[in-house]
Amino acid sequence: MNISMNMESSSSLSSSLSCNTKKRKNAAVGAHVKAKRLKTEQEGDEALQSGRLSCSPRVSVPLDCLQQPITLNELTELLHYAALGKTGGIKQPSWCRLRHQRKVKGLNVVIVEGLTQSHFYKHYLSLRHLRTKYTTRVTFTPSCNNVASGIFSSELPTVDCVYFSKPENDMHNALKGHPVIAKFGTQRRGLTAYVLTQEEMIKKHYPVKGMPGFEEFVSTDSVDCVTDSSPLYGLDCEMCLTEKGNELTRVSVVDSDGNCVLDHLVKPKNRILNYLTRFSGVTAAMLRPITTTLRDVQEKLRKLLPGDAVLVGHSINNDLMALKLIHQHVIDTSLLYRREFGQRFKLKVLAETVLKRQIQTEEEKGHNPTEDAVAALELAQYFIKTGPRQVVELHLEQLWGYTIEEEESSDCKLAPTPSLRFADVLQLLGRSVAFFGKRSDVALNLSNQRWYSSDKEMLESFKRQTKHPFLSVVQFSSFSDHLKRRFPHRERLHRSVCADLRDMCVVFAGPFPAGFSEREVRRLFRCCGPVGRIKMLNTSVRVHAEVEFELLEGATLALKTLNGLNVQGQHMKVQRPVNESLLDLDLTLDTLTDDILNTSHLYAVKLKPSVAECIKISAEVNGHTLDRKCSGVSPVNGLPAAKTDQLQLTDTRSKLSEETVTETFGRFGTVERVILPAKPGKHTRHACIKFQSSEGKHAALSSSKDLRQENYLICQSLTPPHLPSWVAMATPVTTIGGDGEAAEDENKTNMGHSSQDLEMDHMMQKLDRRLGKLFRSLPDGTLSAVVLLGHTSVNGHLPGLCLMEVKQGS
Repeated sequence: MNISMNMESSSSLSSSLSCNTKKRKNAAVGAHVKAKRLKTEQEGDEALQSGRLSCSPRVSVPLDCLQQPITLNELTELLHYAALGKTGGIKQPSWCRLRHQRKVKGLNVVIVEGLTQSHFYKHYLSLRHLRTKYTTRVTFTPSCNNVASGIFSSELPTVDCVYFSKPENDMHNALKGHPVIAKFGTQRRGLTAYVLTQEEMIKKHYPVKGMPGFEEFVSTDSVDCVTDSSPLYGLDCEMCLTEKGNELTRVSVVDSDGNCVLDHLVKPKNRILNYLTRFSGVTAAMLRPITTTLRDVQEKLRKLLPGDAVLVGHSINNDLMALKLIHQHVIDTSLLYRREFGQRFKLKVLAETVLKRQIQTEEEKGHNPTEDAVAALELAQYFIKTGPRQVVELHLEQLWGYTIEEEESSDCKLAPTPSLRFADVLQLLGRSVAFFGKRSDVALNLSNQRWYSSDKEMLESFKRQTKHPFLSVVQFSSFSDHLKRRFPHRERLHRSVCADLRDMCVVFAGPFPAGFSEREVRRLFRCCGPVGRIKMLNTSVRVHAEVEFELLEGATLALKTLNGLNVQGQHMKVQRPVNESLLDLDLTLDTLTDDILNTSHLYAVKLKPSVAECIKISAEVNGHTLDRKCSGVSPVNGLPAAKTDQLQLTDTRSKLSEETVTETFGRFGTVERVILPAKPGKHTRHACIKFQSSEGKHAALSSSKDLRQENYLICQSLTPPHLPSWVAMATPVTTIGGDGEAAEDENKTNMGHSSQDLEMDHMMQKLDRRLGKLFRSLPDGTLSAVVLLGHTSVNGHLPGLCLMEVKQGS
């Protein structure tokens, strides 16, 4: 590839680094990637043309909207339309297009804390899933601190009363599909109605006498039948992890009045591997003097419990398994307050919602089994006393997420005036919503929140779901937490990332004749694209320059066209910076070229005729500088510096317009769009051309020699369409201390640059794998959005990134 050969031509400056082997390897990989590129692009074009994807929902952003950042408001506009569509009175968002909205089966938003758009492109090679599976990217600027809460509580612009009304005309019919009503009916009954039958216990893996696997379990002396006046006993246990699995470490029993009648620490039989103190509250110091064994506890329970006792617990099968105890009559509160699709409420959630009591608080170290036993007992007593119908009516909104009013209105019977909150409307329509992540302040009912201590635990739970919520918001926090611990000076890290990205747009050029000015360097190099910063590097003998382009394509064309140019009798070298951050640059550029966003895009520059005659481009660069002397004119090569002003002569033939570009490149294929990123009041000489298919782009690249005769320089697009400028995207956060302090901090950061990059790459790969697993677990037809939140501090803001895709069937 040309870029790698240009770098080889600069070996005189880079021979001190032992990276040639790696460069050759990257070039080989790049060649292999290029070999597969055309086949992949053609297959994609054929799929679209054959109509295989024509009926599937698809999301896209028009080119004229791509370079405008979106906020949370724009994202929620899309989610509203995807969920409700025009039938619900929601208009198509102006900034994007969602085709076949009615075929969208669900919505999934993944929020990644701590990542910016700059991180995405700095570690672009490591994010294989994100860069290949998501076909739409747009810069994201959060408009609030809590994006998850903002999604659930976002207000709908309109509500169609008919759309949200329910056809039922009485409360019984309205509630008959509720899981609690479906199981227990609407009538209030005694406790025996809620005692699990033997069939239910066997089905849900409770210890049952005579069943295989429970031969060593101890049975209580229970009567065959209990009555509605039988006593209730609350039970809760805590466990630790031993060599043989989970074993009992503490047991608590309370009577029907809530009095503790048994509370014992228990010494496990096997060696303890983990005390699980975080959950159990039990420590090694607490168990050290304990001599009570499991057998002792079993005997005490057999003596304590009357023959007609009914044990009550929350997921009490786990407690009985830890006790190795068989008891015939149990009530499980996790099965009383039933949820859809077999899911269960946490005891903490039920206590907060129903009993208005806080348990398992963060202030306490571990659970208190006596407190949990009392909570389970009171939940069962409340359910029995109140009856299933009234329990559902009283807690319908708080626990199950929607409301039904008994009072009928003339317009919408049995449907209250709907809340305009997005989450409320979805639940009113019977579509479930859920938040997955660390405990946080989310504007959503506790019953719809699932909290996890790690991203790994959350991902495994999400994948195990038999039925996914219609709207799920998943928040990954581990990456941000790790960054805070590992890199406390995060702004230094951000500046380092931004500096690495800017280096991709930088070339070093020289030597120039003595007295060659910055202005003349700018005139020369802007023939390849818009030039940003120029830094002159003067010595007592030679003049060199560091040129920073705004676009990656500008630096690429400069390497191909200006390297070896004869400037006033001196052959100029143009080469990339040589540092650690750019060792994989060739592979990165190849992958960007192969990016699905750039499949049909081409970069073109219109040269002034005077400049075009000065630059005679060789078809091949063989690793040595070429003498590109001009013929028949007075070019830069042989002119004194004072006469280079003629390169600034106005020439209308060098100015681009959509019409001229479309006319020139339309002969290679249908031109879908021409992007001319000109500043207001100024003309531009470079353009991004989007063909309808990749064939048009390849046809133009094959005709690059002919286009040169028309004063066009072309190359494959590298800068993703949503970025108006690569350098602007890589603008670092400024510091209060000023430029000197920023430079000093950056130098300190760069001291550990290599090890930091390796660590960050590893973290990015792990994150990308997890996001890939989550995406694969989504049902087909789910609109998936991954939001990198960006970084905001008192010193500035680095934008995030929103990636979108509708998962298609295999």
